[in-house]
Amino acid sequence: MNGNVDTSYSLDLDECLEKSYKGQLLSEPVIDQLCFKLKELLIKESNIVHIQSPVTLVGDIHGQFYDLLEIFKIGGYPPNINYLFLGDYVDRGYHSIETITLLIILKLKYPQRINLIRGNHESRQITTNYGFYTECLTKYGLASQVWAIFTDLFDYLVLAAVIDNDLFCVHGGLSPNVQTIDSILVIDRFKETPHDGPMADLVWSDPDLELLNFRISSRGAGYQFGINVVNKFLQVNNFEKIFRAHQLCNEGYQVFWKGKVNTVWSAPNYCYRCGNKASICEIFSSIQGPDRFRFNVFDASPESEKEFMRVMNSGGEFENEGSNPIDELLNLNESRINKKAPYVEYFM
Repeated sequence: MNGNVDTSYSLDLDECLEKSYKGQLLSEPVIDQLCFKLKELLIKESNIVHIQSPVTLVGDIHGQFYDLLEIFKIGGYPPNINYLFLGDYVDRGYHSIETITLLIILKLKYPQRINLIRGNHESRQITTNYGFYTECLTKYGLASQVWAIFTDLFDYLVLAAVIDNDLFCVHGGLSPNVQTIDSILVIDRFKETPHDGPMADLVWSDPDLELLNFRISSRGAGYQFGINVVNKFLQVNNFEKIFRAHQLCNEGYQVFWKGKVNTVWSAPNYCYRCGNKASICEIFSSIQGPDRFRFNVFDASPESEKEFMRVMNSGGEFENEGSNPIDELLNLNESRINKKAPYVEYFM
């Protein structure tokens, strides 16, 4: 925790929430205090949070703040709806600060209604390279500690969730080092995500329809895993399904192996030019059956489209060393498209 936090500073969560919903940046001292308060809350949580339905799952958001607001318009505003966010709140989009700030305030105000899982982008190394670090300096100045404050908070986010004792939720996927959920409970999560090991695998791994077992991932971290791995994990832990995010899906979601693994993607028109749909997954009850949950598919919000046009017409707000980060993204990942599953693309 930041030892320089003034704990006597009085926070008005309602005022912070009102400003945050409007997309207004909060002062650095306020952000410092919000993160301090949330770390006090998160340190008491286990590596795995247990949740009861009904609950709505949200996949990657990646700084697309106006699309996050669209999610609340479609799915309902907290605290009327329980939300489980599956990670990757920052990087890529133009409003990572506004996005993560709003989620922090909502978690503080409604701690039993909002849960936040760590993604692979909730990391110092990744955010340095994919936009969040630059955005923090651009919006708060070179002397700001905002990026360090946020990334310190990321170390406290939980690694997984279990819904109704039979639905396993994680950002990325499975690990050869995690046979049971007890293996997750003993991980020391209060640190930067390692390059390898079970913690890295949980945030980096992906399902692959052509595999039976594990294979080193083409992402450079984590694994690709097949049906044998899934069947064993579900059977050993008495789970019915796995829900995860982490992969761009053109239709907003993808179902693997007759629903044993399900991907939720919640950033429509990813990077403002991929043209994909997005979804949230609404889980209605603990009773197994076809009506237990549904994917609610949506397109990019009109505000998100307008924001992109404004930024592009002004020459690009968050250029890094003279290049457009969106073009860099697509050039970097062009070779990482998953040819085996045409409706899913692999992005960092």
